[in-house]
Amino acid sequence: MKVLFIVLGLVAILFIIFQLYFMNSQKNIEKYPYKVVKNYSDFEIRIYEASLFTSVKLSNNTYKETSSKGFSILAGYIFGGNNKNEKIAMTSPVAMTIDDATTMMFLVPKKYTKETLPKPNNGAIQFTEMPAKKVAAITFNGWANDDKIKDYKEKLMAALDKNGIKYTANFYFLGYNAPFELLNRKNEVIVELE
Repeated sequence: MKVLFIVLGLVAILFIIFQLYFMNSQKNIEKYPYKVVKNYSDFEIRIYEASLFTSVKLSNNTYKETSSKGFSILAGYIFGGNNKNEKIAMTSPVAMTIDDATTMMFLVPKKYTKETLPKPNNGAIQFTEMPAKKVAAITFNGWANDDKIKDYKEKLMAALDKNGIKYTANFYFLGYNAPFELLNRKNEVIVELE
């Protein structure tokens, strides 16, 4: 029995060490740059800078169906699946359109331009230049799934309607954590404003 407690204690310590390491490593990842314009009680208004993304369009429209498939395709590219076998740094967040078809996007690190990025081995990968935009954002914690994303999209729309803020049909899900991060998970639903 004593050995079991020692083993469980060691497992718990290793778990905490790994989670702290992953949380700390997130601080060094390049993020999609924005400025907060106004805070409300349950959402905020932001202005995002124009940025370049790698993207892949998938025919499925659910988070469950597309998150792992889209992530695998784009991760393959940044982990060397390109004409230069070049590794490209991971960025945050991973973005997905919330639409009939889903487009998954990884932010391209600022050191690259559309012309200097290596050519993807997978022809489904595109480079997408996103213009600067004003958005409303609502944040939620834990693991994302289709129901949570739908729920927070509806909460965001209700809050915007209540405050008389006009918005477009361009909704996105943003996920900030790697799959192996179990603690301190952050997700957002954002929508472009008119």
